[in-house]
Amino acid sequence: MQHKRIQRFIKRLFDIIFALIILVIFLPIWILIAFLIKVTSHGPIFFLQDRPGQYGKIFKVYKFRTMKPGSEKMIKGKEVTKDDARITFIGKLLRRTKVDEIPQLLNVLKGDMSLIGPRPERIASLEDYNDEISKRLNVKPGLTGLAQVSGNIYLELKDRYILDVYYVKNFNLWLDFKIIWRTIGVVLFGEERYKSNKLVNVDRS
Repeated sequence: MQHKRIQRFIKRLFDIIFALIILVIFLPIWILIAFLIKVTSHGPIFFLQDRPGQYGKIFKVYKFRTMKPGSEKMIKGKEVTKDDARITFIGKLLRRTKVDEIPQLLNVLKGDMSLIGPRPERIASLEDYNDEISKRLNVKPGLTGLAQVSGNIYLELKDRYILDVYYVKNFNLWLDFKIIWRTIGVVLFGEERYKSNKLVNVDRS
């Protein structure tokens, strides 16, 4: 137990240091992205939405807006694909490179999120949780996670949940490192490349 607490302390320290470095060093790029979002489509620069965090605590998640205003009302029950007509021109690039998630580094600094963990879902999704799925709420949600580097949108929802719960039960810094490394590959080559390339062996029965 003491070993786990030490690892979680190191994880939090790394979260803060990494988030600050990325936000500060690449600030000119974030300003340019904000400008492009504003001049290429109507609507706000940022997309804010309530999401359940650790232990179900609700917080506002930040993202660069990649979809047309009002699109979030059409999302429930419909997966957002890379060719979704609701995505803006600049939004396609931001989603492909995962840059739309960068504002969530502010959530990381606030302590709402971590770099690695199950992705925060919409509040409505909690209605479908059973006791096993609810275990994904036992840790802070992440910018990236085991499901996101294992195929993500190419996986069925139940398989993403299995991977999320596996991460919660098997958390360690080495697993976090492997997820970060694989995330770089996802950004460079896309999620499809990893849908059949397992990072860990998980019983999906």
